[in-house]
Amino acid sequence: MRGGGIAWSVGVAALVAAVLGALAVGRFPISPGDLVSLLAGGGEGPEAIVFWNIRAPRVAAAILVGAALAAAGAAFQGMFRNPLASPDLLGVSAGAALGAVLGIFLGLPVAGVQGLAFAGGIAAVAAVAGLASAVRGQGDPVLVLILAGIALGALMGAGISLLKILADPYNQLPAITFWLLGTLSAATVGDIAAAAGPALAGLTLLLQLRWRLTLLPLGED
Repeated sequence: MRGGGIAWSVGVAALVAAVLGALAVGRFPISPGDLVSLLAGGGEGPEAIVFWNIRAPRVAAAILVGAALAAAGAAFQGMFRNPLASPDLLGVSAGAALGAVLGIFLGLPVAGVQGLAFAGGIAAVAAVAGLASAVRGQGDPVLVLILAGIALGALMGAGISLLKILADPYNQLPAITFWLLGTLSAATVGDIAAAAGPALAGLTLLLQLRWRLTLLPLGED
């Protein structure tokens, strides 16, 4: 218990230090005094514009995305009893990417792209589970599930490549490339508000299921 408390304290301290550094350092540095004033709700001028319109949304988005990815990774590691497991194993990342690329290719708005990305991830999990269920009894079920995820991920990767070839090279292809690479440089308060709901819902669900997930690494016995 004591070791866990120390780890939590160190983690929180590192997060606070990283947040303060990200808010203060950049092409337009903010002094410690101005940073404290801005955090307290004061400040004005260029510092306030840079702080509230550019850096604060990026930092908030980084925290939200980092928390969601960390929780997803921990859940997969617990389910597969493997410290190297990740959402890529079941083709979730490839399915979501294919859905988003399809949305961009069809010219859908941002909400449509996000919806297709979510649907693609869910569809990938369902397909992998169905494939693993169809060959049940042919070996280790966890290994079968992982192999099915890898195979389906490769297939979806091929679908992404096909859409990139068919996409408009001047408008759609750059949008697809930048979406796949990912960036927080253009994060806004609206983006955070749109992503916070699903992310917090997923985190809350994982928190409620944490005891069951903890039991999985113990094995069947």
